[in-house]
Amino acid sequence: MNTGRKGNKWYKLDNAAIIIPCSAHGADTRVFRIACELNEDVDPAILQTALDETLKEFPYLNSCLRKGLFWYYLDALPFGAKVEEDAEPVMFPIYIPGRRNLLYRVTYYKRRINLEMFHVLADGTGAIIFLRRLLTNYLSAVHHLDPCAAQDFSSRDEKTIDAFSRYYQHEKDFKIGQLKSVNAYQLHGERDMNQLSHVVEAVLSAKQFVDAAHKYGTTVGVFATSLYIAAVIDGMSVHDSTKPVVISVPVNLRQFFPSDTTRNFFGVITIIYYAKDYDGDLQSIIKIVKDQFSEQLQHENISNTMNSFSALVHNMAIKFIPLVLKEPGLTYFIYLQRKGVTASMSNMERITMPDEITPYIDHFAAFMSAPGMQVTMATFGDKLVFGSAGTFTSHPVMLRFYRRLTEMGIDVEIATNDYNNHTADIKEAR
Repeated sequence: MNTGRKGNKWYKLDNAAIIIPCSAHGADTRVFRIACELNEDVDPAILQTALDETLKEFPYLNSCLRKGLFWYYLDALPFGAKVEEDAEPVMFPIYIPGRRNLLYRVTYYKRRINLEMFHVLADGTGAIIFLRRLLTNYLSAVHHLDPCAAQDFSSRDEKTIDAFSRYYQHEKDFKIGQLKSVNAYQLHGERDMNQLSHVVEAVLSAKQFVDAAHKYGTTVGVFATSLYIAAVIDGMSVHDSTKPVVISVPVNLRQFFPSDTTRNFFGVITIIYYAKDYDGDLQSIIKIVKDQFSEQLQHENISNTMNSFSALVHNMAIKFIPLVLKEPGLTYFIYLQRKGVTASMSNMERITMPDEITPYIDHFAAFMSAPGMQVTMATFGDKLVFGSAGTFTSHPVMLRFYRRLTEMGIDVEIATNDYNNHTADIKEAR
């Protein structure tokens, strides 16, 4: 955090957020949504009071994005968000270049509370920290409970620190040329003409899914990634099968480097699988995916991927180039990176709430806008929710994914926001 000459607070972007403004185009709004489904209807007035109280602990969120000479930065605003009924399309753009507006929104609809954020503010874990506190304040007020039970003891500075800078190791500095990718298989299908996000939310038993993963001798993350790869391969033509299926998997770096930051602090591992290696048995995919997870999640490799996010910031050939000249190059770099990914699979892991608050919550769901397809897993209690998002108006890959689960005896309840009545095929997967 910094203070300008007039006393205005401003914040440097963390190293993972540096290129996000350049990637926020069209369907990829770089907005994510975390939704909490309660067991009762939402009281918007109490929710607004709870939000105002929560923001006192997270003042950093009340910022707008501005252009500096060399990089973007966050400029503090003197107001917070106003709670509104959910009316806009899911993950509608938040960042509007040149506009001094907040980069998050809090909405409600019946029993659901939604938090949407522009990715420069936080990653999914950071957003959950904020949402957890908001929900605790809200439900404590509604049910006359003590909200202090969920109080965390990290300071405001600890919540807003750039953890990448704290753990960055100069001797392991990455070179930009090292950030290469393969020419991955790309998903096909009719897209929304207005580039709106179509989401599918699937609720299933976490225990059933974990048990299925254990039957295959693997973890939830490996199992979900392998199932998705199988669902992709099921729809590939012989010609397409020459290209690898590449799944990008975000990794919460707080598991490896202690930090209480609510800002971005994640790495990415890349899982590559060739359809020619698939013999019809899911185990043939799991074995290769499991090995890649194991190798890439080694501490040294995680450290390298963390440092890769600092490559642009610390590269002297790029650092002092004016932003107006950097943007076209960064945009092209992002384009090349996207060609190297088929889809993304993110596991937010298990979400917990204070014991007093838990009975009032049914489940959580998370979604991330994407130019192709992003699948996000969120677990609360015995409810595991897969949230998939993209601009495709039909969902053949996810349907094949869920059919595989139902064939294993796992019950799946599915909902979608499809705008053009593309719902008949969704019902088939129930």
